[in-house]
Amino acid sequence: MTPPLYQAVPLYQAVPLYQAVNVLDAQSLLAAFGVLGVGVVMFAETGLLIGFFLPGDSLLFTAGLLCTGAADRPVKLSLAPLLVAAAVGALAGAQCGYLIGRKAGGALLARSSSQRLHDGAKRAEELLERYGYAKAVVLARFVPVVRTVLNPMAGALDVPVRTFTLWQVVGGLVWSVGLTLAGYGLGSSIPNVDRYLLPLVALIVGVSLVPLLSEVLRARRSADARGGDK
Repeated sequence: MTPPLYQAVPLYQAVPLYQAVNVLDAQSLLAAFGVLGVGVVMFAETGLLIGFFLPGDSLLFTAGLLCTGAADRPVKLSLAPLLVAAAVGALAGAQCGYLIGRKAGGALLARSSSQRLHDGAKRAEELLERYGYAKAVVLARFVPVVRTVLNPMAGALDVPVRTFTLWQVVGGLVWSVGLTLAGYGLGSSIPNVDRYLLPLVALIVGVSLVPLLSEVLRARRSADARGGDK
């Protein structure tokens, strides 16, 4: 039987104080903070440079999976509030990151000592230069770390507000709602899907990189074609 869209589950689901929360583990975050935690993590990962390490893809997919409401799962979430929290957090976070970039420029990034963060900033800048504002903003949503740093980079590079807002909303909704519904769909159709959670998360992350990889291959083919015409 298909699980109901709404379930009588609180938005916030507390855990005992003695139980440590692992911020790198999606199930630990969901057990501790529930749907509200998803919104907060989406905001932090897409809007604040300190959130680059948070598990955005796996959190969305796992949260969608937990909406299927199997009786043996310790955490159960409601799909409709989850979709709202994920979308609002992702969209508000990206817009906040953009505004921070416009005001602070690259100063905040320059102060960071994280090589991973600086590598992500370099890839974000390359995306903006190679694919243009619209395509880069959408593609960045599907690349960990890059989706964190591209928003302030867009602000620092004076990407027009209307252009950024339009395409970050498009990319943000496809990413947040799409991954959540993917988890929900698989959880609803595959019995005991929890056993395969880690491989599925890895697969989802890999699939999310397909748009970027296809763009890279297309750009290389175009460059080779131009080189052959000379």
